[in-house]
Amino acid sequence: SIDVSKAININEQFQLSRQFWSYLVNSNLIRNPQDFIMPIPHMSLVQGEENVTFLKKRFEALSNNPLFQGMEFSDNPEKLKEWIPLIMEGRTSNEPIAATKIDSGTDVNFGALTRILFEHLQSNNVEINYKHSVEDIKRTADNLWEVKIHDIDNGKMEYHTAKFVFIGGGGGSLPLLQKTGIPESKHIGGFPVSGLFLVCKNPEVVAQHHAKVYGKAKVGAPPMSVPHLDTRYIDNEKTLLFGPFAGFSPKFLKTGSNFDLIGSVKPNNVFTMLAAGIKEMSLTKYLIQQVMLSNEKRMEELREFIPNAKSEDWDIVVAGQRVQVIKDTEAGGKGTLQFGTEVISAADGSIAALLGASPGASTAVHVMLEVLEKCFPQHMKEWEPKIKDMIP
Repeated sequence: SIDVSKAININEQFQLSRQFWSYLVNSNLIRNPQDFIMPIPHMSLVQGEENVTFLKKRFEALSNNPLFQGMEFSDNPEKLKEWIPLIMEGRTSNEPIAATKIDSGTDVNFGALTRILFEHLQSNNVEINYKHSVEDIKRTADNLWEVKIHDIDNGKMEYHTAKFVFIGGGGGSLPLLQKTGIPESKHIGGFPVSGLFLVCKNPEVVAQHHAKVYGKAKVGAPPMSVPHLDTRYIDNEKTLLFGPFAGFSPKFLKTGSNFDLIGSVKPNNVFTMLAAGIKEMSLTKYLIQQVMLSNEKRMEELREFIPNAKSEDWDIVVAGQRVQVIKDTEAGGKGTLQFGTEVISAADGSIAALLGASPGASTAVHVMLEVLEKCFPQHMKEWEPKIKDMIP
């Protein structure tokens, strides 16, 4: 049998986000949903007899679940030409090919959504500071948190105290969590990986594809390397993205420092980091191979999806930087690489940090509910009616 629990779990978490966004639209906090969300079919595509059998079984396991209602499966090349003409055009191999398709998928521009939410906060007199860098977080004698902040524009240092601090700084969260000194921050390390994508803006090519199509990770490749060809709407411009390819940089953020990785190695996590290095030789090998890829080699990988792809239509773009969490676990032992998203919080609930990179923004609402439960258990009863109103 095929384990589809992860797919169902992520979909359930995404439904919480959709419910919250619907609440924002119905409450008039978001006026035009198409400013950040577009409907787009989601598909899985596989080649080879064994993979086709696997996909059919996966489809059968998922189609019984109401979250995957309306999902279709086809191994008929003529049907696939209707669904994904760009991918099927110029295909000469007789190898079996199959896909599943669900039309209730979406393309979400999380940058646009964040700006909409920030505008709403500012209209309610919440102060949002840009171009401010958090330099340190320390416990005060009266059990508050003192946050040291560098105002980048005027070069001045500011100090703020707070009863509760949430650290949501992407790759920058781990170093800030380490600065807090809480016991929960020990024995955790991070390994930075950058994501590169091939991007196509040629309108003739872009017009031929309307779906997010996921392939299957190659044998030995880590889970975050599943190749996908996506229709994306970025600032209302329709583009195609193919990737991810992995790159390496010691920075924890795109704009970070080359000393981020070295700086994150502490006496309490050095053995965790070393254990991960020894354990994850296959990942190390994969990253080295990825970093050495020429543009033409990347195009060859794209041509497994789009046989007729032309190099001049595609540019390489560094999309972002992610930090894979490394920690000691009961199941995996010392130095186990984590592929999920994780909330680390102090025992007294006064500080929490969000680490990890995947499944990412689509499950942000689920993650925030977890933060509320961990850090404000005493308020959950009185908050519950309002939360239920927002997320039925």
